[in-house]
Amino acid sequence: MKKVFIATLAFMALSTYSVNAQTSEINQRIKNERGVLLIGQQNMEPFNKKPFKAWYDEEYTPYVVDQPSIKKLEKENISSYEITIFIGSWCPDSHREFPRFIKILQELKYPVDKVQIFALDRQKKSPHEDEKVYNVTHVPTFIIKKDGKEIGRITEAPETGFLEKDLLNIINKAKSSS
Repeated sequence: MKKVFIATLAFMALSTYSVNAQTSEINQRIKNERGVLLIGQQNMEPFNKKPFKAWYDEEYTPYVVDQPSIKKLEKENISSYEITIFIGSWCPDSHREFPRFIKILQELKYPVDKVQIFALDRQKKSPHEDEKVYNVTHVPTFIIKKDGKEIGRITEAPETGFLEKDLLNIINKAKSSS
């Protein structure tokens, strides 16, 4: 009985360590001669703090979503889609498009905590090579999935000039091909 108890305690300790190790890997930053960069998996927390808050708010606050596209997207059960985003916290395109995309998702009441966000360094790499899994070569890249399968992506800038229109086009194209 004593051995079972000790084994259980050891297992619990290792499980706790594993969860803490994974948690500590979120929102990593690296510092180099050009400043501080985000690297690896992120949540929204860094974008509410310096130095990232400045560029995030600069695009998020004034951006006016395209209401006709939003109205159409509201009918598409957007929360049934998975979204993975790759950004560069050093990248002007990411500074522009990422906050706008988040604003669109919030307008659609999409649970932003469900979004997977990965920040890449200037060589477009991350600690766990997540960019290789998704074949990401440019930032930002917004990947839209349904039932775990990629149905489309927006790379660097929207083709239509509006992220919400591109998102709608991706969803409509996937629906028409299924």
